[in-house]
Amino acid sequence: MAPVRRHGKTAAALLTLLLAATACGPVAERQPRDLRVGYDSLDGSLRVWPPRGTLAGDATVTSAVTDAVRDWRSPADDRVHLPSSGILWSGEVDGAPLALVAATVPGESASWLLQVTADGGRYAVSRATEYTDPGYLVYSDVLPVQTAGGRRYLTSARVERLLGPDGRALVNTDGLTEPVDVPPCRAVPVTATLRATDSLPRGRAADRLLDLGTGISDPRYPLVRDESGSGRRALTGLDTCLLAAEDGPFGSVPRRIGDRDAPRSVPSSWPMAKLSVRTLGEVALGGGEPAELEQLSWETADGTMTAVVHRPGGGGAPVVSPADRSNPLQAYVLPVPGQPLVVLSWRANRDSSLSVPPGTPRLVDRPGLVVVP
Repeated sequence: MAPVRRHGKTAAALLTLLLAATACGPVAERQPRDLRVGYDSLDGSLRVWPPRGTLAGDATVTSAVTDAVRDWRSPADDRVHLPSSGILWSGEVDGAPLALVAATVPGESASWLLQVTADGGRYAVSRATEYTDPGYLVYSDVLPVQTAGGRRYLTSARVERLLGPDGRALVNTDGLTEPVDVPPCRAVPVTATLRATDSLPRGRAADRLLDLGTGISDPRYPLVRDESGSGRRALTGLDTCLLAAEDGPFGSVPRRIGDRDAPRSVPSSWPMAKLSVRTLGEVALGGGEPAELEQLSWETADGTMTAVVHRPGGGGAPVVSPADRSNPLQAYVLPVPGQPLVVLSWRANRDSSLSVPPGTPRLVDRPGLVVVP
């Protein structure tokens, strides 16, 4: 019987060792774990997103925020990967608790900025903004936050100063600015001064951004990089809510996740950077004043997109087309009231020409531009 007992002890020891080893694998991953406070991104020795806010050290709040994030699901029903996410800021705003979480959602290859607020003592995600480039969120230096008091911005530790739309320096508390007067449906500039770091040895005096306005709804992020200032000129006089609509240039190309459209996610045509405009020509309809045709172009997570803007000569509201992916020949349907148009545009040179079916009426026909009813 002694050998049997020894074999039993050996088996028990092996089982204990096996359980201990597997605790480092998938089993351990399923164990409850609170979100980290801050985010592990460094620029040399500078921690870009350190723990900030008056509640950053409150373990009870951290646990409650973690539960809220664990319960949240993206529009595609994916959950947050807690070990690679973090609480960027936790404190009180407008008299109520607020936590801002950089959340990684692996199923969509996206990052989300989650605003977690307390309602009746229970924390829940109240707003969620999607960044379709996974690294874009934590490598940004200015993050938009919408609170009851208005637009605020959370800035990274690299930001020395942030100028609001009126060019005035914004006061911030532990990285979160005071409320900013940002109008709905209109693009306004925001400019950051970045300190010298390993990645920016000379710093950056003017890191330019455009806020597309408070009318932009979740999950779309309202900030667009505008290094040259061309985006500000391109969007002058344009309704950004109209641009963001499902048939507008910024919202018209749906995002696909796997083999299906994801209508509740940020569109593939959503702008990230390099907004610019160029004049195509003029078109006159029904004997009225000539309207100017412009071509917008911008960078997205899925490449370059373009659209056409029709600016009436009499000062009426501009009309915009849906987006078209950048191609040698661009074709746009322009929904001008009373007379929809098709605009064909290309980079004209000596070797390029365009043929259309015989008898097609042409409102404009010149190198690089054809407009037909």
